[in-house]
Amino acid sequence: MEIKWLEDFVTLADTSSFSRAAELRNVTQPAFSRRIKQLESWLGATLISRATMPAELTPAGRNFLPVAQEAIRTFYAAREVLRLPHEPGLIRFAALHTLTVTFFPRWLKTLEAAGGSFSTSLIPDRGGIEANLDALVGDEADFFLTYAHPEVPFHLDTGQFSSLTVAHDRLIPLVAAEIVLSGDPQPGLNLLDRAIAQPRLAIPYLSYGFNSFFGVALSRLLLRRPPFRRRTTHENTISAGLMNMAVTGAGVCWLPESLAREEIDARRLVPASADEGWNLELEIRLYRHVASRNRKVEELWATAQRLLEPAPA
Repeated sequence: MEIKWLEDFVTLADTSSFSRAAELRNVTQPAFSRRIKQLESWLGATLISRATMPAELTPAGRNFLPVAQEAIRTFYAAREVLRLPHEPGLIRFAALHTLTVTFFPRWLKTLEAAGGSFSTSLIPDRGGIEANLDALVGDEADFFLTYAHPEVPFHLDTGQFSSLTVAHDRLIPLVAAEIVLSGDPQPGLNLLDRAIAQPRLAIPYLSYGFNSFFGVALSRLLLRRPPFRRRTTHENTISAGLMNMAVTGAGVCWLPESLAREEIDARRLVPASADEGWNLELEIRLYRHVASRNRKVEELWATAQRLLEPAPA
């Protein structure tokens, strides 16, 4: 059970529309519908009649609605009583795990070199797009630092949230220099290209699953590119974990170039394809609430904006 499932249900009951409720909850409609089904599965009861337009509550849904509303009120009241306030002066970041390792430390140093002085705290990566966005929407974080790509839209109200593209990266297919297939050692270089040319060749694949940012981006990429046979040997939403598996020869994996640079330079990982079409160009984007926050939050945002301005001629 997750509190956001209850909030989804109450929003749907208020709007009688899956599309409008998904918009208000800042998620895609398929993701919203999936969460309602998860709530129904957990309860063991159907809450929404999907045979009517607009959506209507079933008798079970009508009985459960006041329970859900009271549970939400009780939960947030308890949180306000129990949680310790974050240390004054700390700027709170929600961020994808990879960016906390590869980008965030250097970027923060650049901000400070530009004249800022910032004390920060990081909320651990929650593993999925929606869960990480929830930290920003729910005011648990002042900023959300994330990868962005046109094929993985973020459903955030632009009237309430704004963003800056602060850097760029690439997601590229990599594999160990040598990999064992059917008991025989083979060179990893351009293994993906060989798999496309030889339809009977199945290659081991390291997957992000379907809920993480990279998992969604790659599912779109794989749909529009030439097919190849693959078998998932390991799944992890964290890029660093998949990279460590790839180095051992466990399979082909798409990794952020910034994360894998040392392994590439040492030739422990090599390109799995010579085709640039298998790469994904990524933005590194910083999101924030539009409403004015504390002075340090405003100062960091202004410094980040200033660094993006072209140098005077």
